[in-house]
Amino acid sequence: MKKLLLLPAIAVICLISCTSEGIAANTAQSMKTPQMENFDKAFKSLNDPQNRPTEEEQKRNTSELSDRRKALLVPASRELILSSGVTEAELTRKTGGDMSQIIVWATNIYMQKSDEIRKNLKSE
Repeated sequence: MKKLLLLPAIAVICLISCTSEGIAANTAQSMKTPQMENFDKAFKSLNDPQNRPTEEEQKRNTSELSDRRKALLVPASRELILSSGVTEAELTRKTGGDMSQIIVWATNIYMQKSDEIRKNLKSE
């Protein structure tokens, strides 16, 4: 009789545990701004077959992205930077339109915002 009561109790505890873990993960994703999500998608798009490095780009054997691949990231990067309160003029002045600088700046903003989200989740 005790085994029959113990088994459903354990099942309920496991179910509640798994449910609350999923809620925390969904909360982290839902706390991302649309600009952060677009930045994520832009980076993930680099793995699409049409966006992978060409043979010529691979032969150069550098860790830096090609201009073609950087161009895929720049629109989402600019959007993320501008969403942080930076003006278009300031963006142009600080980067001079250099795609690498724009991407690095956006990556730094993305990392800061992700850290803030993690801290907020830990404090809850």
